[in-house]
Amino acid sequence: MGTHPPTTDGLQAGLKNRHLSMIAIGGVIGAGLFVGSGAGIKAAGPGILLSYALTGLLVVLVMRMLGEMAAASPTSGSFSAYADRALGRWAGFTIGWLYWFFWSVVLAVEATAAAAILTNWVPAVPQWAWALLVMIVLTGTNLISVGSFGEFEFWFAGIKVVAIVVFIIVGALAIFGLPPGDHAVGLSNFTGQGGFLPNGPGAILSGMLLVVFSFMGSEIVTLAASESPNPVKAVRQAVNSVIWRIALFYLGSIAVIVTLLPWNDPKLDASPYVAVLESLDIPYAGTVMDVVVLTAVLSCLNSGLYTASRMAFSLGERGDAPKAFAKVNKGGVPAVAIWASVAFGFVATIFSYTSPDTIFQFLLNSSGAVALFVWLVICFSQLRMRKVIEKEMPERLTVRMWLYPWLTYATIALILFVVGYMFYDPDGRKQMVLSVVAAVVVLAVGLILDRRRPREAAAVPAQATPAEAPQAAPAQTADRT
Repeated sequence: MGTHPPTTDGLQAGLKNRHLSMIAIGGVIGAGLFVGSGAGIKAAGPGILLSYALTGLLVVLVMRMLGEMAAASPTSGSFSAYADRALGRWAGFTIGWLYWFFWSVVLAVEATAAAAILTNWVPAVPQWAWALLVMIVLTGTNLISVGSFGEFEFWFAGIKVVAIVVFIIVGALAIFGLPPGDHAVGLSNFTGQGGFLPNGPGAILSGMLLVVFSFMGSEIVTLAASESPNPVKAVRQAVNSVIWRIALFYLGSIAVIVTLLPWNDPKLDASPYVAVLESLDIPYAGTVMDVVVLTAVLSCLNSGLYTASRMAFSLGERGDAPKAFAKVNKGGVPAVAIWASVAFGFVATIFSYTSPDTIFQFLLNSSGAVALFVWLVICFSQLRMRKVIEKEMPERLTVRMWLYPWLTYATIALILFVVGYMFYDPDGRKQMVLSVVAAVVVLAVGLILDRRRPREAAAVPAQATPAEAPQAAPAQTADRT
């Protein structure tokens, strides 16, 4: 547990390459893909493929920008630390705490979802007890060492990946009339029931609003990379593989669903994946998918707790959170940051049972648009950090954003367009308004605190080997731009 060499901020480099590879792959596969994709299909029909493709393109571009900064200066604070330096302390403070808030709420969502599945299997145990149990178990794995978190995530993500790959293979065979199918489907479900866009082109944007948040998690590997022996290599591999990961797991599996079943099939409402497998007479399809969804939920809970605690740790390091958050235990993990994150998650879980339609719904809505805020901050930070990297450590510019700065500007424009559409769309308006209110409150607190303390040197720590330390120094000591 404590045998791994410490990183420059005291954390242990306990994540192996296989852990990071699976975290990178599994990070884009959330429970929302297995269950929530039905709502997107219902809204946009087969055109949901365009919604996923556009959102996936956004993620690819944002990850490229984040990868550029993370490869140059890996840190547990990731985009929050880069925003701190590139845009100002107020930016790092605001986006860091909003991101922590988002994942802490996710803990409650996933704990409740896991408990619901487990209660169906063992109804004698009350649902709240299952929620408590999964929170305790995964809190324990995160407290032991980063390696134990990585091991759990490796197997959780592995099950998700295998399930999607098998689903795509089985579905592709059925599409061409091979067993388990009985006749070639062709493109009849694309052209029938109103065609490819049965609800009009505007439904593509509505579909984007429904799927955009299922992509949150792609950035986790840039936080986790700082706790590995070779963070630069890990970030580079994750960024370079994000295109095929999204194409395979999202576009591939959704294409199978809308090809095999009509988009308006009521069975898609519950779980599109179960509906497809049951239509092919796959035995125990519901039970198998319950196991897969439970694994996806536990994976999200596990990685959410890790992510929230590391962001809290980074905020503590930079003086934007209690200093205790930046302390690590003998296992090299930030125990106080973990307990603080899980405590908020416990409270939110209680609200999910006692006040599901009021307090808990408020928490969900006020954290709902954080993904878009994070992506915007990454874009603006990259515009500034690129110049800093080229000036202070050009040898570390091993990942480059394509067509800089024009593609960065285009990405910002597309994200702002989605934000604007959320204000216009009745279903997205409440979520966006409450998220903006939450952001303004956190920003106000950040600005007040910033005025009360003296300006300090930038804190964008670079995880470097001793041989690289001289090159890393400028990134740690230069003034904020």
